[in-house]
Amino acid sequence: MTEIPADFTFVDTNVLVYAYDRSAGPKHAIAASLVENWWNNENGRLSLQILQEFYVSVTRKIAHPMDSQDARQIVADLAQWKIHTPVIDDLLQAIDIQQTHQLSFWDAMVIQSAVRLGCRALASEDLTHGQIIAGVEIFNPFIETES
Repeated sequence: MTEIPADFTFVDTNVLVYAYDRSAGPKHAIAASLVENWWNNENGRLSLQILQEFYVSVTRKIAHPMDSQDARQIVADLAQWKIHTPVIDDLLQAIDIQQTHQLSFWDAMVIQSAVRLGCRALASEDLTHGQIIAGVEIFNPFIETES
């Protein structure tokens, strides 16, 4: 598994989904271990956007969708983490990040949420491993499973 940068880690939707999707093979084991570590160390961070995407993904998009009440309970549990709820300034900052770094708006919003929560790391499968955007280092915890 790739080494995780220190301090707080913002967790992207895909990592969170793999942690609860038992059909995800090796990615499930890696993600579940990471999420457990973030729980125990109280250094995982999320946003309202991530929780929304997580709920939709685990109840509709994975191979074996989760019961909506089970997914609701997981969201309620994860809400104990530090959660960023964006305001208009975050929207404007995300637009700037999007334009500067040629990202999708939603990826830029994830990065802005990480910045707002003081995260130095973003665990994501979707962005470029090792890239630093707005002071946040992207790391793909599954990079070794993809080679």
